[in-house]
Amino acid sequence: MKFIFGLLSFVTIGLIIGSVSQLTLLRQLEDSHGTGTKSPRFRRLHQRDGFLQLPRGIPFWKNDREAEILRLGYIKPEVLSWSPRIILLRNFLSMEECEYLKAIGHPHLRNSQVVERETGKSIKSNVRTSYGMFLSSEDRKHPMVQAIEKRISIYAQIPTENGEPIQILRYEKNQYYAPHHDYFADTYNLKNGGQRIATVLMYLSDNVEGGETYFPKGGSGECNCGGKIVKGLSVKPTKGNAVLFWSMGLNGQADPNALHGACEVLSGKKWAAVKWMRQGPHV
Repeated sequence: MKFIFGLLSFVTIGLIIGSVSQLTLLRQLEDSHGTGTKSPRFRRLHQRDGFLQLPRGIPFWKNDREAEILRLGYIKPEVLSWSPRIILLRNFLSMEECEYLKAIGHPHLRNSQVVERETGKSIKSNVRTSYGMFLSSEDRKHPMVQAIEKRISIYAQIPTENGEPIQILRYEKNQYYAPHHDYFADTYNLKNGGQRIATVLMYLSDNVEGGETYFPKGGSGECNCGGKIVKGLSVKPTKGNAVLFWSMGLNGQADPNALHGACEVLSGKKWAAVKWMRQGPHV
């Protein structure tokens, strides 16, 4: 009996020693071939698009300005509709970026205007009751603004120089923007950069009731718009999120389904920033 017990103990210890030896050998082989956790190759495989992937999927940027500008690992795209083309970009802006845009916009807000169809001039209209301002050429030189504009360019796949200056908007209680198209119906505005291709609408504030971005032709379901249930698709304003949508279809023609508007704000203040992207360079 003692002999059998001793034999089993010897075999068990041998198996343990053999397993440890095999694991050690495998680790050495992995490191020597560049696949171990301490090897340069392992770090390259786990360093994707400028940030290292830590446990629990938490990304961080390691001396990579490009990754920081693009907020890689934080922005989460979600396709809301293919016709019209609408993509929700969660966490598109950092909280610091949201506050900065609000701060530089606040002192210069004026009554928002619309483009007159016949002349192409900007005029006041009761279809748009918000306050707004455009960033100046000096504002656009700030590194934070430049980072946002480059990020927009990458996600929209349109050159930075094709973008109009960012417009900062504030909607107060009962303010809205009736459904409209972003593309131009006049020839006057086409002289500088051509037609508007895409729009990026960024939300800068939270705690807003109502104020959804509404697409009447964005799907066959129902949605909430300023406290009312209507047909179409709407996006709730959430600080840091952005909506990217295209005013032109894949055929290069203006897309009438890209009709959209800003629902009435029921309470709170809705801050947003919008950038329109053109077919060609916009001066």
